[in-house]
Amino acid sequence: MSYKANVDQPSKANGQFHSLKGTVVETIGDLTGAQTWQQSGKDEHAQGEAEYNAAQAKQYVEGVGDRVGGKVDAVVGAVTGDREQEMSGNIRHDKGQAQQEINKPSV
Repeated sequence: MSYKANVDQPSKANGQFHSLKGTVVETIGDLTGAQTWQQSGKDEHAQGEAEYNAAQAKQYVEGVGDRVGGKVDAVVGAVTGDREQEMSGNIRHDKGQAQQEINKPSV
């Protein structure tokens, strides 16, 4: 029953699944008194939470990159008179901002 969080390509969905599964396994261990299930459940829950948080942080950083890159494109487009580049930059900036909002770390 061991689970190792995927740190190379973390997934929010996978992290949530293993967090929930770990909680269920721990609860079964609590109800039956099985220490190995309790510990296994705690470990899987913690790994699931770690993977979820890693995916959230990764997506937040990607949002920062889109936001900054979009702003640069928008400014360059405005300065050079390239309306298409300016609009494209604004769209990318807004997309990055939305991605950051969705993936704000909970404090």
